[in-house]
Amino acid sequence: MQNIDINQAKKRLSELVEKTISGDEIIITKAGQPIAKLIGIPKRDKKRQFGTAKGLIKISDDFDKPLEDFQGYM
Repeated sequence: MQNIDINQAKKRLSELVEKTISGDEIIITKAGQPIAKLIGIPKRDKKRQFGTAKGLIKISDDFDKPLEDFQGYM
């Protein structure tokens, strides 16, 4: 983990982003106090597959039936 002043971070943003891609974390400070953390987003190993949740979700036959609480609005 590397600490860097906000003014230096402004000048070196591209370099800092490249470091986060390789797994480093950057703490941005202002007047010596930490104010933000710059981290990379990990890549997904595999793509989502359509249909993997098939059979896990059940919808009742009357799911779109008007609710009794709202009968007066119809």
